[in-house]
Amino acid sequence: MEEKRNILAVLIAGATNLGLTRMSEACGVSYDTLAWTQEWYVREETLREANTVLVNHHYKLELAKKFGGGTMSSSDGQRFPVRGKSLTARDMTVHGGRVLSTYTHVSDQWSTYGTKQIVPTTREGHYTLDEMLGNATDLPIHEHATDTHGATLMVNFGLFDLVGKVLTPPMRDLGRITMLRVDTPAVTSALYPHAGPLLADRWNEDLICGCYPDLLRMGGSLKFGEATASLIVGKWSAASRQNTLAAALKEWGRMRRTIHAARYLSDPVYRRKISRQLNKGESLHALRRDLHYAQQGTIVRPHLQDQTEQAWCLTTLTNAMITWTTEYYGMAIEELRAQGREVPDELLSFIAPGHRENINFFGFIEVDIEAKPNSPNWTTAGDRCGQPW
Repeated sequence: MEEKRNILAVLIAGATNLGLTRMSEACGVSYDTLAWTQEWYVREETLREANTVLVNHHYKLELAKKFGGGTMSSSDGQRFPVRGKSLTARDMTVHGGRVLSTYTHVSDQWSTYGTKQIVPTTREGHYTLDEMLGNATDLPIHEHATDTHGATLMVNFGLFDLVGKVLTPPMRDLGRITMLRVDTPAVTSALYPHAGPLLADRWNEDLICGCYPDLLRMGGSLKFGEATASLIVGKWSAASRQNTLAAALKEWGRMRRTIHAARYLSDPVYRRKISRQLNKGESLHALRRDLHYAQQGTIVRPHLQDQTEQAWCLTTLTNAMITWTTEYYGMAIEELRAQGREVPDELLSFIAPGHRENINFFGFIEVDIEAKPNSPNWTTAGDRCGQPW
């Protein structure tokens, strides 16, 4: 039991940015014990596995299925201030100093299945596909939404389609987007009198046909892990116009963007679904910010490995809270229905387990580690660790 307690204490110390020294003072476990536990048990691979278990458990909950089918996700970067020198941090005036970016992937069930530390000045669109292809959870992610920054590259639209995924970002400034047609302007305007003027450029089918085998090989390399999507996106985005394969990939991406833009423009339900998914990610940003409160939320670890481990601690604790809230909401719904209260299934999709009002961030917490999850004494903290929450 002491081993479990120590692991939970280290997890909370990393997620809340409290640090092992202050955690040792708060819960009475020696610093050496916590440091040894962190060295041997709390690493990126173990945190990923623990997070996968949490996401899979949450995916099986009946109430979680009302939030979404687990087929859609979104990703966005969150900036955290950094103290001291760090290879991953950059000075950004808009954020008030040196910051680094934590890029997270959130499912439509509110669970976070991917986390990556990136340099804040790099394009987030380079990393959009990485965590989806490396997804080890049971979530059948097929559709992915990003903000505009993550969808600026035509390469992403093409690569998503090549690996059997769909990129669905919100489309801004539709009047400035060059949409493709497959025939002459006269024929296109006759078939689509309203949309015809928007289809200003013709699709280069010959270019695609000539490079199609190479495009398929590129998609296969991604799916089988021979290359990372971030590497391919970065290389092909910077390639010159004379590179035939890069031009073909961007042309494929323009075609997929045209299809997405047409649906986005004509289907209000589709637009609302994308906006709702992006809002879930923003809500979890606020929850993570509140959890990461110690030292004014400033990261003091200078090395990428330590920062990555701390980010995964925060992701794991966030998912634990989402799972806890979903579990108890489900129990409350069953109790209300047992009392004869009417709780329509149509309303359950509007429940948001990512809110923070039910969480006591400051004070003392107690956990009965031996208790089962459905026990009233079960929570997600450490064994009587008296630290601020």
